[in-house]
Parts: sequence; C-alpha cells; structure tokens
Amino acid sequence: MKDGVIKNFVWRFAERCGAQLVTFIVSIVLARILVPEDYGQIALITVFTTIMQVFVDSGLGTALIQKKDADDLDFSSVFYFNFAVCLILYAVMFVSAPLIAGFYNDVSLTPIIRVISLTIVISGVKGIQQSYVSRNMLFKRFFYATLGGTLFSAFLGIAMAYTGFGVWAIVAQQLSNTAIDTLILWITVKWRPKLMFSWERLKVLLGFGWKLLCSALLDTGYNNLCNLLIGKIYSSSDLAFYNQGDKFPKLIVANINTSIDSVLLPAMSNEQDSRDKVKSMTRRSIMVSCYIMAPLMIGLACCATSVVTLVLTKKWLPCVFFLQIFCITYMFYPIHTANLNAIKAMGRSDLFLKLEIWKKVMGSILLLSTMFISVKAMAYSLLISTLTSMIINSWPNKKLLNYSFLEQMKDILPSIFLAVGMGVVVYLIGYLSIPTLPLLLIQVVCGGVIYIVGSAVFKLEPYVYVKGIALSFIRRK
Repeated sequence: MKDGVIKNFVWRFAERCGAQLVTFIVSIVLARILVPEDYGQIALITVFTTIMQVFVDSGLGTALIQKKDADDLDFSSVFYFNFAVCLILYAVMFVSAPLIAGFYNDVSLTPIIRVISLTIVISGVKGIQQSYVSRNMLFKRFFYATLGGTLFSAFLGIAMAYTGFGVWAIVAQQLSNTAIDTLILWITVKWRPKLMFSWERLKVLLGFGWKLLCSALLDTGYNNLCNLLIGKIYSSSDLAFYNQGDKFPKLIVANINTSIDSVLLPAMSNEQDSRDKVKSMTRRSIMVSCYIMAPLMIGLACCATSVVTLVLTKKWLPCVFFLQIFCITYMFYPIHTANLNAIKAMGRSDLFLKLEIWKKVMGSILLLSTMFISVKAMAYSLLISTLTSMIINSWPNKKLLNYSFLEQMKDILPSIFLAVGMGVVVYLIGYLSIPTLPLLLIQVVCGGVIYIVGSAVFKLEPYVYVKGIALSFIRRK
C-alpha cells in the first residue's frame, strides 16, 4: 500500500507540476500582453461557471471512489446521469448569459459566457473517466492527458493574445485545455460507458454523494462570493489584482494539495475498516505536506515584491498584499485536505456536510461584515476564516481516529517555526540594494539552505521520512 500510494503520488505530483509550470509561464506571458481588465472579465464569469462545475460531479465521482464494490453498472449509470445534468446546466448558462452581463453592467460578457460555459459539457464526459482513474490508482493516465491539454492550450492562448484577440485568448486557452485533456484521457483509459442504467444503484450513490454535493456547493459558493462582491462593489482591476495575488500561491498549493487529495482518498477508502491505518495515513500526510508547504508559502510571502516585479512587471505590484495573505491561507490547506479525506473515507459524508455549513456560515458573516470597508479587509476575513476552519475540520477526527487538533498542532509546529525563522532571514535580505533578479536568487538559495540544514540539525520527523523515501527511490533506480 505504501509503495502504491507513493508511486501514484509521484505521478499525480509530476502531472500537476508539469501542467502548472506551463500554465504559470503562459499566465506570465498573457499578463504582460493583456491588461488587468481582461483578467477581471474572466474572473467575473468564473464566479458562475465554477459553481456550475460543482454539479458536474454531483458528489457521485467521490461516491464511486469510496464504494468498495463499484462496477460497470455503477459507473455507466453515473456517466449518463452526469452528462444529462451538464447539458441542462449549459442551457441554463446560455439563457442566463444576458442577465449575468446585465448584473455587471457589461454587455460584452454575454458571448464570452456562452462560449466558455462549453467547458461544463466537456467536463461531463471527462468526470467519470477521472473517477475510474482515481479508484484504480492509474494516475499515470492523468499525466499524459493533463500535459497534452495544457501544452496545446498554451500555444493557442499565446498566439491569440499576440494577434490581438484580447480576452478571447484566455477563453480559447481554457476551453481547448479542457477539450484536449478530455480527448487524451478518453483515448488512454480503457473504460467506456456500457448500455446499461440503474436508478437503484444511482440512488445508493446519491445517498452518499448528495451531502458532498451540498458541501461542495457551499464551499465553491463561499469561495466565489468574494469575487462576486469585489466585481460588483469595486472595479474589475481590483478583482484582477486580488485574483493575481491568489494565483501565485495557488500554483504551488494546487500541485501538492491536488496530488494528496487524489491519492489519499482511494488509499484511505481501501483501509476504511482499520482506524489505526487511516489515522497513520492522515498523520503522515499532515506532517509531510506541512513540512513541504510551510517554507514554500512563507518564503514566497517574504519575497513577494521581488517576484511580482520580476515576473509580472510593476503594473501588478498592487497584488503583492493579496499574494502574502493567500500564502498564509494556503499554507494550511493540506491539513484541511487530510482531515476531510479521512472523514469521507470513513463514510461520514453527513459529518462532512455539517462541517461545511458551520464553516461557511461563519466565513460568510466575516466576509459580508467587511465588504464595504475595502478589498484588503475582505482578504483578512478569508484568512481568519481559514484558520478557524482548520480547527473545525479536525474536530470529528478526535473521535473517528483518536487524532485531536492539539496532537495535529504538535506534529506541524516544528516545521512552521523553522519556516518562520527562515522567512525572517529571507525578508531581511530583501532590503539589500541590488538588482531584482540576483536579489531573488539570493533569497531563494539562502532560504532553502537554512530550512534544509535546520531540518537536519533538529532532526524533524517529516524530514527524516522524506529523506528516507528519496534515498530508497535512488537506490532502486
């Protein structure tokens, strides 16, 4: 099990790193060519398309992964149901496009909404293939599909931006990425929907999945509420700076967190009858992910000005504040992921939904109370909400796994303290009066050396674990 989990994590991590690296380079090129308002327009639309995307899965994909004896009848039933739902959702977006454009007082959004919403239909074809890959731990397939879609869309998006298509370059990039990704996955994964359907099987899966759907809707709605409010109350440029600040740390977190999330749930589900094994997986995931995430996020926050100036140019400097806030916020995301996957793997989707309701009610109150103060105040409210949610997410596992919040903090605090010490040094280096590129290189190298040497000196448990895995992998090769 350990070898299988690590092997699949490596493939999933390689896939996310490859895709995110290409996407990151493309976003830099596009940000230099396009104006913040173009990104602001896409961000306004994404509020609605992201919420619709939640229905694509309907919680059924996770239900298929969690169910021990899922077969072709289960997968085929979910496939046809999901695809029908996606067609209905696209029709809703197509008809609602003028209303959404009117809400933002920008009629030019109507055709953009209608075209970019096609990703919902395409995702309906891809969704169950992804569940099949995850359930059978075939993450190598994701690598080829995602990388192919990302590379094709990168060339298309940059070419259209250079030839003056403006916001449509971003639309084409996103739509083609999903389409090519789906096509390659469909070719490389052997599973195909059979001519069979069972309402009885679907009802059983919906019994587990509807709670996850409601949870995902709450989470997605809440996460996009801030974008909706900024877009309506403030300007599209404000929204662009907010989203650009979110993009850098999210780039790093998406690689690690998505890899953990994809591999951990099926691995935990296979061991759901052994509380000790699920606890061991959860603890190891929290320790290792925090050990990796803490220095990356704190380091990025401490040299944010250098990064933005060098990569995006000075016209994007207003996003530095948001970048730093999101770095602290995302640093704890893998802890959320490990705790929530443990709850899902143990079959407690009811608890999962209750947690989401508590978190989103609390977060929405904080967000709404700050929306007329400033965009920065709204960002602070998200940070407070995230830190509080970490405590809420860990609460059920004290009973389910005998793994309390205090025990979790004891596991991660050594890594965080070391990362903070490293961050102080990196931040002070930023006061040197030298050109941006060599300054950033010095900050990165010094930060990495301090963290690794400190880990070895203090013999941090996750450092020893990661080092052991790396050496074992090298010996095998």
